[in-house]
Amino acid sequence: MISGKFAITIHILTLLTKFPNDYLSSEFIAGSINLNPVLVRKEIANLKAHQIVESKEGKNGGTKLAVNAVNLSLKEIFEMTFESINLGYAKNQPNPECPVGKKINQNLAGLYADMNKQLSVQLEGISLEDFSNQF
Repeated sequence: MISGKFAITIHILTLLTKFPNDYLSSEFIAGSINLNPVLVRKEIANLKAHQIVESKEGKNGGTKLAVNAVNLSLKEIFEMTFESINLGYAKNQPNPECPVGKKINQNLAGLYADMNKQLSVQLEGISLEDFSNQF
């Protein structure tokens, strides 16, 4: 299911790209996103697990980018956030006797697979630096 995690992650990484030599606090980042710092730290933990950012504790601590933004594609960021786009299926099991109900989930799965292929191609061609240069 789609959520705002990708947008939050891109926002964090774009800020870190704009301040490449600084450790940004989760409070500073949260202020830019207008989000609770706890939620920011949760996304930063995911980025740390993927070795995209590094953090430092203490008074002058925070987080900074650990990779070159030129070498990180939006596709890679998307895949760190989600495995794929899935707009979901009906909560109830469709009627297997209905000509639509018996194939709706199968056809939605095919549609979602096609969407993921197209999205991957589009995001692969955009680096984090390309995206950050818009600001």
